Amino acid sequence: MLEAQTITSGADLTSLYTTSGFFALIWYVLVAVALWRVFDKAGYPGILAIIPIVNIFILVKIAGYSAWLGLLYLIPIVGWVFSIVVAVRVGKGFGKGGAWSFFLLWLIAFVGYFIIGFGKSVYTKPA
Repeated sequence: MLEAQTITSGADLTSLYTTSGFFALIWYVLVAVALWRVFDKAGYPGILAIIPIVNIFILVKIAGYSAWLGLLYLIPIVGWVFSIVVAVRVGKGFGKGGAWSFFLLWLIAFVGYFIIGFGKSVYTKPA
């Protein structure tokens, strides 16, 4: 037996794309605000948090690595592992533990960067 398929109209898709694009923009602005504060605390210009790829390289530098290692993010599985390492090192630089950094800087990074950026954490460069 054949099932009826629903065909979505172009207007429905446009509405969907507009709504999801709006929420993506709001998400990006909030993350940029949080990273701006983190970059300021670490001694880097906060405006670099707005630039999409540059903000990853600055986070790698805050973690105590060379910015060139930010290219590891482009390798699929290596990028995920390296992003965990960077999150833990950034957390360590702000005096946070490994579990805190894993959960709040990697898993739900949005929350963790707001806590670090607007909290009382002080940055000390990891050795």
